[in-house]
Amino acid sequence: MTDDLLLPGQRLARGVCRLLRSHDFATLEEVVPRPGLRVDVMALGPKGEIWVVECKSSRADFMADHKWQGYLEWCDRFFWAVTTEFPVELLPEGAGLIIADDYSGEIVSTGPLDALPGARRKALTLKFARMAALRHHGLRDPRV
Repeated sequence: MTDDLLLPGQRLARGVCRLLRSHDFATLEEVVPRPGLRVDVMALGPKGEIWVVECKSSRADFMADHKWQGYLEWCDRFFWAVTTEFPVELLPEGAGLIIADDYSGEIVSTGPLDALPGARRKALTLKFARMAALRHHGLRDPRV
């Protein structure tokens, strides 16, 4: 897909995924940990850690999000990802911060670690693996 067809949040998510890949994380965009929640980026680290990143491309995008607190129980660390123009003073405390653009970014702060219970980590890791495999298969064989 060309850049001009991507929405601002999708371009920001791409930059976040590239950044996290440089830190040895595997990433998936638009993951549904449970019905009614869709996280922008879920990342699986080399030690099994799970990070969730919510990408906000504008003030209006942030103000319209009323579900982000529901994401906290689905990750070890939660991050906001915003552009350099975003008014970061709007962001709630207690989360990590990533400043990114369409192509990369920087982890400004990691926020607190809130380790997932073992059963939830296992279930999320399995969901992540299956989603990645199914998406890969869909790219290789789109008619299935």
